[in-house]
Amino acid sequence: QVQLVESGGSSVQAGGSLRLNCVASGYTYSRYCMGWFRQAPGKQREGVATIDRYGSTTYADFVKGRFTISVDIGKNTLYLQMNSLKPEDTAMYYCAATPSFKCAVVPFSPDSFTYWGQGTQVSVSS
Repeated sequence: QVQLVESGGSSVQAGGSLRLNCVASGYTYSRYCMGWFRQAPGKQREGVATIDRYGSTTYADFVKGRFTISVDIGKNTLYLQMNSLKPEDTAMYYCAATPSFKCAVVPFSPDSFTYWGQGTQVSVSS
């Protein structure tokens, strides 16, 4: 059974940085496309970034150049390094996974991901 547990969310001021962590268990990383999504109050959940076994990454336009997704296979941990945070980045951030060797064939949409963590809150003040 796939389990994903996020951590690292916090309250920061605009311009600050945070690193989110997602510890995964119950699956073989190399067979899954992994991603980070977020949902702000009153808004739909949206994709932030994805990464697959080949190291191929995808980023939403609104985080390009500020956020970096990475994975430590030995620790079964997915990361999201967030720099230059803005108030509009305030949201609940979720780790997700879906069975696919390549993220390129997975639509960058929450509906395409099978497994989800419980979320970690990020709040950015101006």
